[in-house]
Amino acid sequence: MTYIVNDKCIACKYTDCVEVCPVDCFYEGENMLVIHPDECIDCGVCEPECPADAIRPDTDPDAEKWVEFNRKYAELWPVIVTKKDQLSTAEEMDGKEGKIELFSEAPGEGG
Repeated sequence: MTYIVNDKCIACKYTDCVEVCPVDCFYEGENMLVIHPDECIDCGVCEPECPADAIRPDTDPDAEKWVEFNRKYAELWPVIVTKKDQLSTAEEMDGKEGKIELFSEAPGEGG
């Protein structure tokens, strides 16, 4: 099993999860994070840290497509290990449906 980040992270990008990750498997895009599924050790410490409930086990329904999505962007974006402020849109966008349309392929700053 591995953990993935789904579209609930888009336009929120809370980073509480990155500080607790013991293997630094989070990668930062412009408006979301992803987990590299080949680096995740399945410890699960990140899941309860996400205010948006965007981190889910790969056993969840609909998670299969997110495993490949996370893998793709983890290989393109920089690693992030330090907590940052969430996006200015986070409170407004938290829990909204259909956020995949807002997704940006652009990398974040990492760090």
